[in-house]
Amino acid sequence: MKKKHKLSYAKYGYIFSIPFVLAFCIFTLYPVIYTIIIGFTDLKGIGMTKFHFLENPFQNFQQIISAPTFQTALGNTFLMWGMNFLPQILLALVLAAWFSGTLFKVRGQGFFKVVFYMPNIITAATVAILFGALFGYPMGPMNDLVTRFGICDAPYEFMRNKWWARGVVAFIQFWMWYGYTMIVLISGILGMSPEWFEAAEIDGASGWQKFIYITLPNLRTILIYTLVTSLIGGLQMFDIPKLLVNKSGPNNATLTTSVFIYNQAFEGSYMYNRASAASMIMFVIIAILSAIVFFLMRDKSEAAERREMKRVAKEMKKAHRAEGRNS
Repeated sequence: MKKKHKLSYAKYGYIFSIPFVLAFCIFTLYPVIYTIIIGFTDLKGIGMTKFHFLENPFQNFQQIISAPTFQTALGNTFLMWGMNFLPQILLALVLAAWFSGTLFKVRGQGFFKVVFYMPNIITAATVAILFGALFGYPMGPMNDLVTRFGICDAPYEFMRNKWWARGVVAFIQFWMWYGYTMIVLISGILGMSPEWFEAAEIDGASGWQKFIYITLPNLRTILIYTLVTSLIGGLQMFDIPKLLVNKSGPNNATLTTSVFIYNQAFEGSYMYNRASAASMIMFVIIAILSAIVFFLMRDKSEAAERREMKRVAKEMKKAHRAEGRNS
């Protein structure tokens, strides 16, 4: 009998993946590797292609870490991220519980979801122009309000006050991203079994108790995803601080690490090596903080079960070995 040759379609999958692999290698992998390499070199100056590795390979990293400007930028980044993320996650949780709850039915939920999510699809440049005009000096809607109601005798330059500048940047980040966070949390809640909530209602649980004891524990994975992605995005904050506040405001009040890296690479002396070193430092910081988040928010009971299973498996292996020796 003739053997039937099975037709394999695997090769077509590899063929179709070639364009993506090539694009990834050229536009992502190569720039990342090149950036890592020049962090240990003396490369600087526009148009320069030749470089030499430094005798002290960590010289650029030491200079960046000890630079007061970088320390200020790192502090500003964490401060403004905290100012926008805490109200963002709280409001997103409240709205997600409201929209997915059965006690209070909201009419026109689709409309409200679109309205809340819409700031996320507006470009950062447009938002920066909008808020720049809103807080404009000497003429702008905010200045018109404060002078009209007698709060200030003269127009106030909001963006020259460091806390006003930080607050506006943090508010914009919050306003642009709370809708996205809300949608992610709603998807997580809708993925839960309705039977859990029905059983809780039969037991007489209130809406608050269902939220605390059912919704939040089962949103652990979604919350980890939201926290990590927000952490990564927050520590890469660039568009709004760069476009909204001229020269990072008073005393570099809104200078973030991404703006600092941009300034090192493309303004002044074009220090590509230091910009690369700062990028790698931020990568390490984000990786460490993400690992801490995963560790702190892990399911402890599940981790304990895995440890117990490993312990039982080891004991069984020892028992099999002992039996083999005895036999």
